[in-house]
Amino acid sequence: MSRPQSTEFPDLGPLGFGTAPLGNLYAAVDEREAHATLAAAWQRGIRYFDTAPFYGHGLSEQRLGDAFATRPRGEFAVSTKVGRLIEADAGRSGRINDGFAVSGSRAVFDYSRDGVRRSFEASLRRLRLDRVDILLLHDVGRLTHGERHATMLAQALAEALPEMARLREEGLVGAIGLGVNEQEVCLEILPRFPLDCVMLAGRYTLLEQQASRELMREAQARRVKILVAGPYNSGLLADARGPGATYDYAPVDAATLERARTIYAICAQASVDVGAAALRFPLAHPAVATVVAGMRSVDEVESAAARRDAVVPAALWQRLQDAGLLPSDVALPS
Repeated sequence: MSRPQSTEFPDLGPLGFGTAPLGNLYAAVDEREAHATLAAAWQRGIRYFDTAPFYGHGLSEQRLGDAFATRPRGEFAVSTKVGRLIEADAGRSGRINDGFAVSGSRAVFDYSRDGVRRSFEASLRRLRLDRVDILLLHDVGRLTHGERHATMLAQALAEALPEMARLREEGLVGAIGLGVNEQEVCLEILPRFPLDCVMLAGRYTLLEQQASRELMREAQARRVKILVAGPYNSGLLADARGPGATYDYAPVDAATLERARTIYAICAQASVDVGAAALRFPLAHPAVATVVAGMRSVDEVESAAARRDAVVPAALWQRLQDAGLLPSDVALPS
């Protein structure tokens, strides 16, 4: 059953729940713990949940669908993604499969019209929903596809994105966009296909803004909403005690670690938890609709919610600017 396309982007709230960890990212999460984590997020007022077929090869979608089957549909928003199909593969029996602690399956890129439709329909079944609020094309771009980028981009423009727009016209999707880790492909697509939003991971954060400057300007000019994911830069800014050991899903380099240490030191002088500053900073940009943080446990939900609600003094942003850690023209929280 179709419905009229909404002209308003959904209100997602300042903090969204990234469900990749509940797809057993890097390590297994117990089923009861996964459901308790989602219940805690609901109790703390989180109403936007981002998932993807890739996350645990369907596991995060399934867990989200099971946990929210009895929740009032009008009271929460869900985004999922297309671009990969999940297939059975008995040979995939290792401890970690595509970064997730799952076995017996594999993820295959497919940007065809049929692949998008099949992926989306499978997601609806796992999510136990008849529509989603946002549908994102997952991991298109040179960062993912390397030498195959031009071919994959051409297919995305000719088939995947038009099929996503058709799903929106059918009332099965509220908004469409990209889910990526780089601005370059966004700048290639935005002038060639109208989008509602872009989920950008790790590029517009307290730690770094340079690798997203052009996209943020373009998004604002085109009224495209930015969903900021990876606000802790792959764990580098996640721990209140000090910088983590990873950045961009790899061991952190010395220069980036030193920059993070300086941010921690300035936040400590202002008695501010770095994580609270990391969640608050992106929201000042007029193109940003929400910040999405991955959560694995009840404790992580409680930490993220407390950071969301924390008071961050305006003087902190000036201190970071004075230290050369934030550009002079960046949007700052009030």
